[in-house]
Amino acid sequence: MTSDEWQVTGDFPSTPDSLPSWLGLSVLAFALVAAGAVAHAQQAPKVPRIGYLTGGPNPAMVSRTEAFRQGLRDLGYVEGKNILIEWRYAEAKPERLPALAAELVQLKVDVIVTGGEAATRPAKKATSTIPIVMTQDADPVGTGFVISLARPGGNITGLSRLAPELNGKRLELLKEIIPKLSRVAVFETSTDPSYGQILKEMELASAALGLKLQHIDVRGAKDIEPAFRAASKGSAEAMLMLISGPVASFRREEIPQLAVKNRLATIFGRAEYVEAGGLVSYGVSVDDLDRRAATYVDKILKGAKPADLPVEQPKKFEFIINLKAAKQIGLTIPPNVLARADKVIK
Repeated sequence: MTSDEWQVTGDFPSTPDSLPSWLGLSVLAFALVAAGAVAHAQQAPKVPRIGYLTGGPNPAMVSRTEAFRQGLRDLGYVEGKNILIEWRYAEAKPERLPALAAELVQLKVDVIVTGGEAATRPAKKATSTIPIVMTQDADPVGTGFVISLARPGGNITGLSRLAPELNGKRLELLKEIIPKLSRVAVFETSTDPSYGQILKEMELASAALGLKLQHIDVRGAKDIEPAFRAASKGSAEAMLMLISGPVASFRREEIPQLAVKNRLATIFGRAEYVEAGGLVSYGVSVDDLDRRAATYVDKILKGAKPADLPVEQPKKFEFIINLKAAKQIGLTIPPNVLARADKVIK
């Protein structure tokens, strides 16, 4: 049979119009499915990824990280559903922080949240483009993290716990608890960026209260026990605990025990030390700061630039007393002081 005969009989259609109806429908269905898949891929929202970097051990951060999660939930974010969080803990080993910060940058997180200045510093070195939200840096301007509180000017913003006048208030509380108090040991870290400002405030307050301060420099875990021995040797009657960061948080249970053992009426800046057996704490609620940090994350994810978001300062303060610790050192807390406590542990 010739080629002309094939064309006459129509066994091989020469035009698309002659395709079987079932084949045309199959092609159409495939095209619709493919188009739908492409449209779905284009419309599927990206789930933001947040990095949370802190120098402290995981157990010491439970209440703070839960406060951060709660702040996110209040804004409609649920971890694992419409937001992902990469948690990175240095476990009280500051030397690990640079590597952990670099890891978060490699993961291309949308925002890095830092648990303190020890974590903010390596995060700043690791990236100048990914937004960084501080949860509780003591002096962001003094450390060079921001140009000013009102106009941060770079990729870092967040919250500051800067309130040096609190140390004057802590000395006042010690004097109220022990009216005859005359000598106070101050455990501090001289390399702290805000040390100079804190020292000036304490000297003014101690002079007004008639107190003599014994300054004891604590730069690492190995310095803690010698510091207590120095306080005892200096005849201190009370202690103001100002060391913070990974070194202190990792030994948050041991430090209150050493204070009781040395019969030192100690005032801390953080509630967890009193909950671990310390006498008194007065300071900024760091849980509240972590909760508020979620607001910055939300604004940044919605397009705000860190440079334009003012650094906010503390709004909530806590005064906590542990009566069990008072009993252990033979101290009676005056009723007027007890009445002002936000929480009393019995």
